[in-house]
Amino acid sequence: MERFRFSGTYHKMSVKLLFRYVNEFAGRHNIREMDTLDQMAFLARGMIGKQLRYKDLIADG
Repeated sequence: MERFRFSGTYHKMSVKLLFRYVNEFAGRHNIREMDTLDQMAFLARGMIGKQLRYKDLIADG
């Protein structure tokens, strides 16, 4: 698996999961004008009924 060095919060990022990092930063950018409590409530509402299992996270497909 290819990895590249990145300075900052993530010291190593896998190409396989790069889309997840991009989605996280895009999501943060899109709610940046909300205050912290509103951001947390927005994120919590988005997690209702969703589950990310470890085996799905590490799957190759």
